[in-house]
Amino acid sequence: MLRRSALCALMLLAVGTATSAAAAPTDTVRYTFDGSFVLADVTGNGHDLSPVSRNGGAFGTVPHNGGKALVFPTPCHNEPCPRIALRAPTTAELNPGRRPIRYGASVRLAADQTTKGENIMQKGYSIRGSQYKLQVDGLAGRPSCVFVDDRRLAIHAAISNVGVADDRWHVLECRRTGSRLSILVDGLIRGRATLPAGLSVSNHIPFSIGGKGSFTDNDQFQGMLDDVWVEIS
Repeated sequence: MLRRSALCALMLLAVGTATSAAAAPTDTVRYTFDGSFVLADVTGNGHDLSPVSRNGGAFGTVPHNGGKALVFPTPCHNEPCPRIALRAPTTAELNPGRRPIRYGASVRLAADQTTKGENIMQKGYSIRGSQYKLQVDGLAGRPSCVFVDDRRLAIHAAISNVGVADDRWHVLECRRTGSRLSILVDGLIRGRATLPAGLSVSNHIPFSIGGKGSFTDNDQFQGMLDDVWVEIS
């Protein structure tokens, strides 16, 4: 038989483990792009996506990791160009305010698919209403995480010191805790930035994937995209 002290220790360990599991954060939204409805929010929180497009802009699917990934329009240099973005209905649930937030995606981008700016995901705009965003910019295809406060419209970015435009899959993640902002590429921190104390992201703009919208200069994403998620603590 267990002695009373050993039994108490085991009970405390069990309670602590259960408490930790209950307190573990869960995704606020996640898109795997699998199943019969590829634009479904698989968390069950109801943030399903709908396409907005122009000039024949459309997405396709390709096999990836036993499921599917999205393919966005190829580079276009002569207008009118096909444009498409995927949007979730406007909701305050995707506004982190000042709380910690993590978000990320898996991307595949070739060297000839880079532009001055390609948006993977974003909520809000840099010129109004505050913002958080994950993007891939420049010919080197360097990803970055961007935050803009809802009162002071300065852009704050953590920029990766490595590019991802090598036609291979990469896992990207942004982490914001207090004034610390980091970008991770394939699990390694590749860039950091310091945010102003109290920076808050709160707006009524839809969460979008693949571009800001279907208008000209929408920062169209042009590669493959999978496993998009946001976790707000």
